[in-house]
Amino acid sequence: MIKSALILALLSASVGIAHAADIAKGKELVEKNNCAACHGAGLKAPVAAAYPKIAGQYQDYLYFALKSYTVNNANVGRNNAIMQSQMKPYSDKDLRDMAAYIASLPSDLVVKK
Repeated sequence: MIKSALILALLSASVGIAHAADIAKGKELVEKNNCAACHGAGLKAPVAAAYPKIAGQYQDYLYFALKSYTVNNANVGRNNAIMQSQMKPYSDKDLRDMAAYIASLPSDLVVKK
């Protein structure tokens, strides 16, 4: 019992390490991709009402949103031609890094209760 719990704990820890995001790399990718061209200064001042404020969003939400643009199925993924072409070349790790960086940015988003 104790041995299996220890193995489970070690596996859980290694999974967390494998998925650790690199905020500096995320910043580099976001700047290279010029996300501010649509999402505005600080990624919180969109240039058009159709573009969301993304700075300070939850990291998990951002990752799954970015990932959904890479899914080639309109019933499952997000269907936006611009974002699909922007996200297509990136690996899962790149998407996690970008999400971590964007989530770390100061934001004026308000969570209503």
